[in-house]
Amino acid sequence: QVQLVESGGGLVQPGGSLRLSCVVSRSIYTFVAMAWYRQAPGKQREMVATRPNTGSSYYADPVKGRFTIVPDYAKNTVYLQMNSLKPEDTAVYYCNARNTQEEYWGQGTQVTVSL
Repeated sequence: QVQLVESGGGLVQPGGSLRLSCVVSRSIYTFVAMAWYRQAPGKQREMVATRPNTGSSYYADPVKGRFTIVPDYAKNTVYLQMNSLKPEDTAVYYCNARNTQEEYWGQGTQVTVSL
């Protein structure tokens, strides 16, 4: 069973930055794509950023230009660098790894953007 462990969440003021980490128990080369999702209270889980194994990363419109997904293949880790954070970015952030026939999720890490 593949495990994904997120960390790096916390409380940050508007305009601040955080970097989330997702450590995967298997080489991330073995997945078609790695992604970050988020779920705010009362809302559905939504895709934030996706990094395909081949091709360019893509982002949800609300985070374009502010968030960056960065894989570190040597460490089997995927990062989400979040800059210029806004209160509406408050959510639980989840790491996702998928292939055509398998998909795995982390346990989530809370990000709160508030004064």
